[in-house]
Amino acid sequence: MRGKIKQLGLIAMGVCLGVMISLNFSAVAQREKLGPGPLPLPVEELRSFTEVFGRIKADYVEPVEDKKLITEAITGMLAGLDPHSAYLDQDAFREMQVGTQGEFGGLGIEVGMEDGFVKVVSPIDDTPASHAGIKAGDLIVKLDNTSIKGMTLADAVKRMRGKPNTPIVLTLIRKGESKPLRVTLTRAIIKIQSVKSKILEPGYAYFRVSQFQEHTGETLATAIQSLFKQNQGRMRGIVLDLRNDPGGLLNGAVAVSAAFLPQNSLVVYTEGRTEEAKMRLTASPENYLRGRGKDDYLARLPPEIKNVPMVVLVNSGSASASEIVAGALQDHKRAVIMGTQTFGKGSVQTILPLGNNTAIKLTTARYYTPNGRSIQAKGIVPDITLDEGTRAEANLKLREADLTKHLINDRSEDKTAKPAATANSAIDFTPAPRPKDVPEKDLKPEPGEIVAKADYELSQAIAFLKSRGNTARASAN
Repeated sequence: MRGKIKQLGLIAMGVCLGVMISLNFSAVAQREKLGPGPLPLPVEELRSFTEVFGRIKADYVEPVEDKKLITEAITGMLAGLDPHSAYLDQDAFREMQVGTQGEFGGLGIEVGMEDGFVKVVSPIDDTPASHAGIKAGDLIVKLDNTSIKGMTLADAVKRMRGKPNTPIVLTLIRKGESKPLRVTLTRAIIKIQSVKSKILEPGYAYFRVSQFQEHTGETLATAIQSLFKQNQGRMRGIVLDLRNDPGGLLNGAVAVSAAFLPQNSLVVYTEGRTEEAKMRLTASPENYLRGRGKDDYLARLPPEIKNVPMVVLVNSGSASASEIVAGALQDHKRAVIMGTQTFGKGSVQTILPLGNNTAIKLTTARYYTPNGRSIQAKGIVPDITLDEGTRAEANLKLREADLTKHLINDRSEDKTAKPAATANSAIDFTPAPRPKDVPEKDLKPEPGEIVAKADYELSQAIAFLKSRGNTARASAN
């Protein structure tokens, strides 16, 4: 028996070494700058791994395939690092690639892991999740009749996705509710319209970015041209709505920022342990156009787009790429940030393809605003904070700092990082109190509309822009 276990252990050692080689272990070790040659393998830890592998193969109550054990080991290794690193099997890798194009199957929820359960970061606009009333901060504890406890995030996401028109029951725990909620959703092909726009009233344009995708920058540019033409170029204020925008592609964030900033302005920079993880991304075509020879769609924007007074709306559901945009526009004094503190996801995940159409999503760097502020576990603090009221969702406030194993903010005590440079050194604006007892139907857009009648945050953004215009006219007189 001992001989068999030892033999299995040697086989496992070989498999483990093979996995490390496939992950370019030697290349990574050389980048550690700990001297020439690869970093020595942790022999004692690998011996423990092979012993466990051998015990499972020999003594587990049922036979287990080698592939399953190795896959689970890789999954656990990545899940133990932070809430955003993960192993992507063939299905997950394919869905991730499709999702960046703006169409995939599922429920339309951005999720994270908390205490062994799935926590909703943000429902995506116009999806089964948003239509069913799923809210940021909801804790998903069951999928149909299966408890999530013990599942990996990837497994839970895989169960939530499926064929269109098939139902799934989510059991939720929500703050303020005395008992769990059971919500039945019907899976659908999620076609995300990442940019919506309209003229709210003469002179005031509204742009809503719900997610940063492959063509978000180009779509926003088209919307800007259309509204400026519709308003005959006489624009007095712009609202960019990034509320509940969970993020997406980095080049999309650079493109949206570049639409409003002078060319070559610094948008974001990253720092990590490898040279590849250190980037400085500016508002220039090479940083937002994917591929050579592509048409620079931002070059045709009306020049006024760089100067029209602007408010950016954010909340605790604004994460990652949306925080990059808000931070860049805030630091360059281009816009006033209004709302509540953002989610605080300031880390970079790199997709590293492996063999057999799988990949790992690995956290490789942190984001920093142009002034050197770290977004991680802190987020963007608005220039004007709005009252959240006493509604149930106001008490949720799920943020990166609430997630288990989140990365720390490495600049929290760094005095070299400059504070946010607001659009006005002293903003003279007092928001109106949030109205009470607003009918639920008025808090959601009517069919065919993109804004709700009783959108408090948006009304305050317009009030602020009008107050700026009145101040400028008074000064002129």
